[in-house]
Amino acid sequence: MDVQRWAVALGDLVARIGRCFPRSESRQHAGEYLAGLLSSVERKNGWQLAEALGQSSPYALQQFLNKGPWDADEVRNETRAYVVEQLGDEDGVLVVDETGFLKKGDKSVGVQRQYSGTAGRVENCQVGVFLTCATAKGSTFLDRALYLPRSWTDNRERCEAAGVPDDVTFATKPELAQAMLDRALDALVPAKWVTSDCVYGEYAPLRADLEQRRVA
Repeated sequence: MDVQRWAVALGDLVARIGRCFPRSESRQHAGEYLAGLLSSVERKNGWQLAEALGQSSPYALQQFLNKGPWDADEVRNETRAYVVEQLGDEDGVLVVDETGFLKKGDKSVGVQRQYSGTAGRVENCQVGVFLTCATAKGSTFLDRALYLPRSWTDNRERCEAAGVPDDVTFATKPELAQAMLDRALDALVPAKWVTSDCVYGEYAPLRADLEQRRVA
């Protein structure tokens, strides 16, 4: 019965975010991809997910993720509303932190030799900044931002080749965090506290913004 309820709840969520995908095949791929991410497959790469979903190759999912006509921020907004409905609590905590994704080569967007908390040292990697909602009911991600060093934002040819939009400019990790917090709090995500490490806590504009909002 729990499995049945889980399947129904997953179907309801897929239908809810489906409005963000204008084409029926995109909505289908979105549901398949989400089911794959939530599956017991150990490695969530294209080939492994395709195999788990009974597909002969990962190309359909890759085409959907890379070139499909959908807006990731719109999906984020819909998912955030869902999270608030399920886990929202006035005593909730918003948590800001970053993590590194080890990479080889220099083509992945934002990659360079930089400190990775995952590795605990300077490595060739990407760095993502994340916002998490934690309450007595559970915890999950609310937002994300990929950090682009100046070696990327100052090289428009490199950005263009990697598909980085022209309007993306350099922003520090604390600036990315503040933008995510502003989006969440402007969307009335309930939170009594915001917590982070010193990289973000020492950023005066972020602290001032939270003080103005009366968030501890």
